[in-house]
Amino acid sequence: MSHPLFSPEVKHMLQEQNALGLKAFCESLHPATVAEALEGEFTPEQIWEILSHADLRKQAAIFEYLPPHLQVEMARKVRPQLAELIARMSHDDRVDLLQRLTPEVREALLRLIDEAERRDIASLFPYADNTVGALMTTDYAWVPAHVTAAEAIDLLRAQAPDKETIYYIYVLDEPVRRADGSLSPRRLLGVLSLRDLILAPRQELVRDLMETEVVTLRHDTDVESAAETFARYDFLAMPVVDDKFGMLGIVTHDDILDVVTREATEDLQKQAGVVPIEEGYLEARFTHVWKNRAKWLAVLFILQMFTIEAMAHFETLLETVAFVMVFVPLCLSVGGNAGSQAATLVIRALALRQVRTRDWLRVLRREIVMAAALAAFLGLLAIARTYFATPNAILEKVPAENFWHLVGVVTGAVMGICMTGALVGAMLPVLIKSVGMDPALMSAPLIATLSDVLGIVIFFQFVRLFFF
Repeated sequence: MSHPLFSPEVKHMLQEQNALGLKAFCESLHPATVAEALEGEFTPEQIWEILSHADLRKQAAIFEYLPPHLQVEMARKVRPQLAELIARMSHDDRVDLLQRLTPEVREALLRLIDEAERRDIASLFPYADNTVGALMTTDYAWVPAHVTAAEAIDLLRAQAPDKETIYYIYVLDEPVRRADGSLSPRRLLGVLSLRDLILAPRQELVRDLMETEVVTLRHDTDVESAAETFARYDFLAMPVVDDKFGMLGIVTHDDILDVVTREATEDLQKQAGVVPIEEGYLEARFTHVWKNRAKWLAVLFILQMFTIEAMAHFETLLETVAFVMVFVPLCLSVGGNAGSQAATLVIRALALRQVRTRDWLRVLRREIVMAAALAAFLGLLAIARTYFATPNAILEKVPAENFWHLVGVVTGAVMGICMTGALVGAMLPVLIKSVGMDPALMSAPLIATLSDVLGIVIFFQFVRLFFF
């Protein structure tokens, strides 16, 4: 979505070929604001023309904030300008971009990039999706252990312009040459903060300043576990190491924030019965979204047919006490609502590791007590609703001697369906998690559908109990 304040002005400057104005627009505003103003209102060719008025470092910063689909569209026309941009992008962001491109476009771009940058890109390509290795960047500041604080500051000053963050400085040893002639990653010895380095005596050695108990991430750790570690320690960045504590890169808090946002979006989409969609809502292909939504709706539709089967089974009861049907929607809604509540709480607890699958018995005991308390409360409301607020048109069809039977049916059904819905909503995610699947798949629509089927059975069992 374009920025309403800047887009018209930029269009005017572009028409007027106002080079100074376009340069000021690109370089005086935050790159995210510039990207927002360009998105949706300009063609890729126009965006390239606008960016060309800024220096390459600023161009790279703006380009990183453009949405992925627009980055890919701009990259399809391979040009030297893009190769220079990629060389100045954050190492993790440029790998993400290259992975989205077709092999032909990717190879054409890589041929325009110098050998050192190609080696760095190649080192980040092999890591699997959703692992720390795929998320990390090699843009980190480091110093050797034997230098003084003053020498370390000089080294840091030289590194700073090309590094993503310098708030943490990593202390590394010399690389070891392997049998095949290649060099192993430098081993991580310790870490110190920029604050500690600046405040340290000038002649103090780094080895005496550094913290040797370093919290690290393995390159094959999944991103959700990494996000939990960041939340526990509140770090701005964390080092990524291999099996021998060799330094591979760092993961920064902004990348973790992206992971948390993406995972939360995926969970919400799954709970709504939609297969996760990577693109934005408006950018996603209509047929792709239709297929994902249609599959789940078809499953729910088929499951809902069991409700019809259940009602058909009690057809003879319906002919005798048809007036009770008015209360079916009231009773069934309780099960879906109670189930959705319980499922949301349990799924979130599982995601945050507050609950493990081995805790299923504790979850069951807690939910039984909670469901009973909620059922008792709703039962009182059902009595009040049936006794004081039943429409006269219904009361006229109910024989006087059967009125309290009707109250008993509604009250008992509400309580039974509430307990069933809550237990289904709480235990199904735990069951799904125990077999290695994502508990978010137990979406609210699915739980509501199962609660409806079970609710029909419970409702007519109470009808049979009180009227026959």
